[in-house]
Amino acid sequence: MFEELDYAPTPIGAVSLRRRHLLALKSVVFDFVLGDVLLLSSLSSASELALAVLGVDALSGDGLEVLVGGLGLGYTAQAVLAHDTVSSLTVVDLLEPVIRWHEEGLVPMQTELADDPRCRLVQGDFFALSASEDGFDATRPKRQYDAILIDIDHTPERLLHSGSKGFYTQEGFTAVQRFLKPDGVVGLWSDEAPDTAITAKLAEAFDEAWAEPVVFENPLQDGREVTQSVYLSRKAII
Repeated sequence: MFEELDYAPTPIGAVSLRRRHLLALKSVVFDFVLGDVLLLSSLSSASELALAVLGVDALSGDGLEVLVGGLGLGYTAQAVLAHDTVSSLTVVDLLEPVIRWHEEGLVPMQTELADDPRCRLVQGDFFALSASEDGFDATRPKRQYDAILIDIDHTPERLLHSGSKGFYTQEGFTAVQRFLKPDGVVGLWSDEAPDTAITAKLAEAFDEAWAEPVVFENPLQDGREVTQSVYLSRKAII
């Protein structure tokens, strides 16, 4: 009833992709585990989907260029590509094994992202690239995006590793806007309910900031409601 599809060491700890059968729900679930911590599960992807939907819906026009920080099981990226207004998607992930899972079709959506001509999977440190001079696209230095959507840390205060600490500051939020088009949007995923302190910190750096609660039922806890968040910030029109 349980199978480990892949296991690999990484700079921030060992990662594994697991598939298990839940008899109670009569379903197959995929889990992404870092060390002993469950990072993502196909059992609940509502807030990952909301990050994409809310982020893209906050934009106008066609031919949108979107950057996603954090690949995971691919639900945010998949939901971005479901919008016909999106012409290109770049997904940056620190961990080579995670990208390989998508290229080899080990994840629930198999090779859908790797095969989509609009989508480019890039191994790299999102936070280091955000602080760099040239940004996220080595072929187009200083490239700007309509939306930058980030699903990496648990929350802006509960981090996967110390390398992202400097990003969640006024300086970090200001720096990432160099790679955002005017009126563009930055979205942050959080596995906790909206926190006014985080919204206020974003508002210090961006022209506009707000939080959207994402409420869904946990099927393993008799439908108990869980509240997570998507924080959205908009760059001023110059």
